[in-house]
Amino acid sequence: MAIDLHALADAVDDEQSFLGFLAALAADWHEERDIEALKPSSPYGPGALGWENGTVGAVLEAAVSWGEASIAGLPLYEKPANSWRRAAHILLAGKFYE
Repeated sequence: MAIDLHALADAVDDEQSFLGFLAALAADWHEERDIEALKPSSPYGPGALGWENGTVGAVLEAAVSWGEASIAGLPLYEKPANSWRRAAHILLAGKFYE
């Protein structure tokens, strides 16, 4: 069952909801690993659930890159005032940003 991580990240407003988001992000990672073990996706695109980065290091590097690129916001991204939500957005970007 795919979780809407974007909606969950947008709902983060405190430490508890941030930890819930992290748990969901981890569950999404593990679910993709299980799916990919049975039916691997093309190595030239994202995995079954959209993970572009295949290692923890790559996820963290992508999160840093996106975080730096979006410090002042982006054309389709308004930086939230809530620091917990911003942290959730940065970590979620590690899933897809290259």
